[in-house]
Amino acid sequence: MFRKFLTGALVAGTASLWLGSAAAHSIEAAPSQTVKASFDIIQTTIATKGDTAIFTTRVRGEAGAEKPAATGKFEGSDVYAYVWPTSLNSGDIGFEKDQGIVALAVTFHPDFDDAAYGGKNRDVWHPHWVVLAEDKACAGGLKVIDIPEGAKPKVPPTWPNVPLLIDSPDYPTTLKGGSVDVAIPLELLSGISDASYDGVTAGLKINGNLHAPLLCVANVFKVASGNLSLPGKVMPAK
Repeated sequence: MFRKFLTGALVAGTASLWLGSAAAHSIEAAPSQTVKASFDIIQTTIATKGDTAIFTTRVRGEAGAEKPAATGKFEGSDVYAYVWPTSLNSGDIGFEKDQGIVALAVTFHPDFDDAAYGGKNRDVWHPHWVVLAEDKACAGGLKVIDIPEGAKPKVPPTWPNVPLLIDSPDYPTTLKGGSVDVAIPLELLSGISDASYDGVTAGLKINGNLHAPLLCVANVFKVASGNLSLPGKVMPAK
């Protein structure tokens, strides 16, 4: 599924340098001058440390330096994201089981708020769980799965009351230097110890007509593995 989606979409020059999965837990990627430095992934890791899972992406430049320009309106607005696609099941993060591709995303979007309980988050980098599916209507081939009007699926307590399979948990998130880090208590994340993962930087866009698909992956900046094969393995931090 992932490889089909990315055919023709990968940034030229992205090279996979990961170690054998039996011995390593991180994905190393060669720098690429064709990718903006703040999105040029050089390493992606998910590791457990004590009672916490740490999601980390390192980039060639300053993490978070590039932000989408504000448009003044919700429809047609942009979202930038550091993303960890995983092998987790949607049931592991509070949605119905087997709904799609589960990814953690650290996002910035200056034109709208989607924090839990009506909170504000439009001017800060913040984490989301998203459930993705293929959709040819999206320029990047993937969308955040829409919730049809009138449907009442199972959602997590921190679902932001938008018609998408998206969650807005308040995980500690840090962007410093060339690193993006998110810390998640293991008690909130069943299944992570056996998960596989990858790393992506991407731009997403709200549909200008506010119709499904509402939120599309519009542009893939870089994929850590080069082919979105989820070669990373969650292991205890060394």
